[in-house]
Amino acid sequence: MAVPKRKTTPSKRNMRRSHDSLRVEAFQECSNCGELKRPHNMCPACGHYNGREVVSISS
Repeated sequence: MAVPKRKTTPSKRNMRRSHDSLRVEAFQECSNCGELKRPHNMCPACGHYNGREVVSISS
């Protein structure tokens, strides 16, 4: 059975875990209504994408 020869240092352990953190979600302001939306996605508040209405949302 494989067993580590030496103790892993905290520095090595933390470098290995450096990619495990949560990322901040990206948001943009909608050019039509000003609501926050995900980039490259339709605005869920007004239904616009890339300057034109994709889905009509009844308010």
